[in-house]
Amino acid sequence: MAANDYYNQKPLPYSGVSEPPGSYGGQSAAISDSSRSYNAPTPTPQQPYPEPYPANDRPRPGGPSPFETVFDDHVYPASTHQTPNASQYQLSQQDTGYRGLGGAPSDEMAYNHPTDDIPLQEHGNQRHAVKDQDGADHVYDAPQRQKSRKGRVRFGELGMLGSNSKKIPFVVYTFTIIQIAVFIAEIVKNATLTGSPIMTRPQFNPMIGPSTYVLINMGALFVPCMQGVKEIEELKLTEPLGWPCPNSTTDDGNSPMNKCTLSQLCGFGGVPEPFYNGTVGQNPHPDQWFRLILPIFMHAGLIHIGFNLLLQVLLGRDMERAIGSIRFFLVYMSSGIFGFLMGANFGQKGMPSTGASGALFGIFALLLLDLFYSWKDRRSPGKDLAFLLVSIVISLVLGLLPGLDNFSHVGGFLMGLALGISVLHSPNSLRRRMGEDVPYSHVDNGFLSQGTPPSFFKNPVGFFKGRKPLWWVWWGIRAAALVLVLVVFIVLLNNFYIYKQDCSWCKYISCLPVSNWCDSGALTFNRTLAANNPAPTNQLTTPKRDEMMFDLVQHFARLPLGNLV
Repeated sequence: MAANDYYNQKPLPYSGVSEPPGSYGGQSAAISDSSRSYNAPTPTPQQPYPEPYPANDRPRPGGPSPFETVFDDHVYPASTHQTPNASQYQLSQQDTGYRGLGGAPSDEMAYNHPTDDIPLQEHGNQRHAVKDQDGADHVYDAPQRQKSRKGRVRFGELGMLGSNSKKIPFVVYTFTIIQIAVFIAEIVKNATLTGSPIMTRPQFNPMIGPSTYVLINMGALFVPCMQGVKEIEELKLTEPLGWPCPNSTTDDGNSPMNKCTLSQLCGFGGVPEPFYNGTVGQNPHPDQWFRLILPIFMHAGLIHIGFNLLLQVLLGRDMERAIGSIRFFLVYMSSGIFGFLMGANFGQKGMPSTGASGALFGIFALLLLDLFYSWKDRRSPGKDLAFLLVSIVISLVLGLLPGLDNFSHVGGFLMGLALGISVLHSPNSLRRRMGEDVPYSHVDNGFLSQGTPPSFFKNPVGFFKGRKPLWWVWWGIRAAALVLVLVVFIVLLNNFYIYKQDCSWCKYISCLPVSNWCDSGALTFNRTLAANNPAPTNQLTTPKRDEMMFDLVQHFARLPLGNLV
């Protein structure tokens, strides 16, 4: 019963019967300590309704009424038949269950429901729906804003369960700081070696960054520093081939700036020099394997790093909060490494590559998985899918232009999909069917408090007990995706270092067959045929070192400042 009804109800009848012991104000009541019920006589029709309790009633227990003070503006008007004493008495002493002499509710007291006659009592979700008999809302009945399509995920939001976590994205912030620091180091080194913080000679770097040679020297993906390249090993020279120095600012092959060794160009303590005796498969050979990792933190210019970091902070921050730092770290690094491994296998051997785009394409893959996982929870899943696919397709098409390494984009995206299926949670609808509607934050802490199986690391045996068949099917898909991506990674790694098999058509993944774009970055040398060579036709003679050096320098001069990833 609402508070307004309580104060406007009819007063209790007052009979002329003498008070029995234990009664107050002429009201007959039989008080029980256990039930505290009052039995009042039924009033006669001729009997008037005087004040229910005298003004000189006994002191009110409990002190002043909490509902009526000197500061009250009487929002809830009292009945004309009530006095403050009577109101206080009703609030403090009276049980709301009134019964007649026979114990049954009288007609006069029928509106006094025993469970509802408590002022300001909350009744579950009906708290704000209480109205008086005239249909007017009470003062405290504030309207509640109804959320349309509550729980739906809008575009740009993650639909993963537990994605609203406010955890700090340590991995994104740490990687961002490292990448900014590395780029500053590139600018400083370029200024130290060439006298300018950005590359201006022999050509200007449109990305506003260091020269190609500085990037190679600081760890960019460059195949000749990572393995023995066939095109270099089969050369026959009387003295070592000259390579551009990290401080080179000219394309003149006779300049001392272009007469460094491969070891000096690669840096990091150097690499074994090729023998230049025509022997393929030389040993020892260059083996700077870390160039599959370092390029993730390097960028070719201010525009390059600005664009990548913008996507990384906007997309990666929320993704890391949703899936946790460990999962995000695995997907980010694995996608970046796998992308550069694909570029090293199928890209042009003389084209250096830098950038975090491969890792970011792994995050794009997670966004696509999140969209499918939360399809029924989204407001406009079709529009979200269309926008995401358009963004991915545009990025891949741009990767076909010269100077962009599309192998890293494709490789990072594929790794993100496979690894995302393996380490992310199940689709939302599937989780609800399996009874695993638990946020990611609870996964790391175990499920014992939630009534679900414990984590695998805490109890490997209990983790698999009581699982539904649907759970086993999905985990079989996860295991298959993980095994598949590991097998592909091992195959590509062996092919790069051992088998060195080329793919004739794979180059079109990263280029368009227009104006020799697909040949950009290929290591080619001008080999001169001797006019009076007794050797068989088309057999190549030993070229001159200066000619090889000139061709190598011209090769680097023709490069579009390395591949941007």
